Amino acid sequence: MFPLSLLDRWRAPPPDPRKVEWVGAQDYAHRGLHGPGVPENSLAAFEAAVKAGLGIELDVQRSSDGQAVVFHDGELSRLTGQAGELARFSAEQLGRVALAGTDQTIPTLRQVLAQVAGRVPVLIEIKTRRSDRVAALCLAVRRVLEGYTGPHAVISFDPRVSRWYFRHSRHTVRALTISEGEDRALPGMIRRHLALWHARPDFLTYDIRDLPSRFAARQRARGLPIVTWTVATRTHRERAAHHADADVVEGAGVVPYEEPDE
Repeated sequence: MFPLSLLDRWRAPPPDPRKVEWVGAQDYAHRGLHGPGVPENSLAAFEAAVKAGLGIELDVQRSSDGQAVVFHDGELSRLTGQAGELARFSAEQLGRVALAGTDQTIPTLRQVLAQVAGRVPVLIEIKTRRSDRVAALCLAVRRVLEGYTGPHAVISFDPRVSRWYFRHSRHTVRALTISEGEDRALPGMIRRHLALWHARPDFLTYDIRDLPSRFAARQRARGLPIVTWTVATRTHRERAAHHADADVVEGAGVVPYEEPDE
């Protein structure tokens, strides 16, 4: 793997530590601090995260009128009971759709950032499909971020997203999201390096189920912080404490892990 390590340094150099020093300073609530009566990716869930002293991880897609809206699924049905693809509705229409039978509705990214107002860091996951033109969504998010001074980063499974920000908004902190799954053999390792070289990220967000990982450990050792997701059990917290710099948490994972007394 020595030649790959040399290529990593050339094709995806580590960031200035000052650019990413905030990334590992706190944990992040997965889609906000949600639970009964408080839907995921809602303004109420984000306010609950702020009050708990947690950063926020959220999902962004593009509405039919080109706005960045905060919602995880491509289809509305799971959280709203309403049929249809999110991308077929305008931001105004989505803003009238109730989430999980509550008075919360689908917010725009602009509304969320106005509420957070820099009080905690925000990780903005840009959701794409292989057939998407990522530039339109990346640009929609960048327009919202213009003038926003709170700590924030854009993250995505899609290396094209991080690459777009590297080319067009280099000051924006960016991350590549990785899930190894069963793809741990040499071909999978090569694919991860290729994605890394294309994305040129400032840090990685990594599936907790894949830690410990040789690939993640090598990137972390050379200066790319590791944020792991989704940490939802005490076992996850223990593993993350040894192999990551920060956690994206929900459920039982919200409780910090403490080393047992000797």
